Amino acid sequence: MDAEMQAEAGHQHGYIGSKDAYLKRLRRIEGQARGLQRMVEEEKYCIDILTQVSAMTKALQSVALGLLDEHLSHCVVDAAREGGREADEKVKEASDAIARLVRS
Repeated sequence: MDAEMQAEAGHQHGYIGSKDAYLKRLRRIEGQARGLQRMVEEEKYCIDILTQVSAMTKALQSVALGLLDEHLSHCVVDAAREGGREADEKVKEASDAIARLVRS
């Protein structure tokens, strides 16, 4: 079942209780990206830019890990309780997401 169908069926994503906090963090990251653009436009020192890139990367990783935790504790656990094909799909989905995060 895709995300749109789940929403129509009344399914709430695991992060929904933290949605405002995630949006706040993502807006802060968006501001960091604009700051990085400004630093390049203003030809700031390379190491200073790299330091800010590192901070932004850590912030994105933090969001990703939080979403992954919410997904595992909500979506995957619920699907595992149900069993069957959906449980297998959710575990594979989570495993693939972890692999992408490890590679990034």
